[in-house]
Amino acid sequence: METTTSAASRADARTGNTARTRRKTRSKTLAATLLAVTATAVTGSLATRSVSSPWYRNLRKPSWQPPSPVFGLVWTPLYGLIAVGAARALDRREGGDRTAFAGRFATNLVLNAGWSLAFFGARSPRLALAEIFLLNASNAALIRQAWRTDRAAGAILLPYGAWTLFATALNTAIVRRNPADG
Repeated sequence: METTTSAASRADARTGNTARTRRKTRSKTLAATLLAVTATAVTGSLATRSVSSPWYRNLRKPSWQPPSPVFGLVWTPLYGLIAVGAARALDRREGGDRTAFAGRFATNLVLNAGWSLAFFGARSPRLALAEIFLLNASNAALIRQAWRTDRAAGAILLPYGAWTLFATALNTAIVRRNPADG
C-alpha cells in the first residue's frame, strides 16, 4: 500500500512541477508576445501622428468612418488579444511547429505596422490597400493555425481579423474617394 501511495505522490509532484514549469513558460511567452505587440503598436502610433496633418484632414472619407479616438480604443484591447492568442498557440506547439508559428506571428506584426507606415508614413492609401490585403491573408493563416492548435487561441484572434476586414473596407472607400492620392 505504501508503495502505491509513494508512487502516486511522486506522480503528483511531477505533475505539479510540470504545471509550474508550464505556467512559467506561459508567462515568459506572454511577456514576449506582449513586448512584440507593444513594439508594433508604438510603430503604428508613431506613424499615425499625421492624423492631424492637412493631408489626412483633406482626404475624403466615408460617413461611416469612426472618429479618430475610436481607433485607439479598439486597437488597445485588440493588441492584448493578439498577444494572448499568440502566446496560447505558441505554448501548445513544440520544436519546428512552434518556430513556424512564431515566424507567422512575427510576419503578421510586421505587416500590421506596415499598414500604418504605408498609409500615414508614405501618405499612400493605395499602397496601404495593397498592404492590407497581405495583412488579411496573414491574419487568416495565423487564425487558422492558432485554431488548429488551440480553438480558444484561434477564437481570441478572430476580433483582430474582423477589425482588419473593417479597416480594409474603410481603406477601400478612402481610395475610391481620393483617386489622385497615392
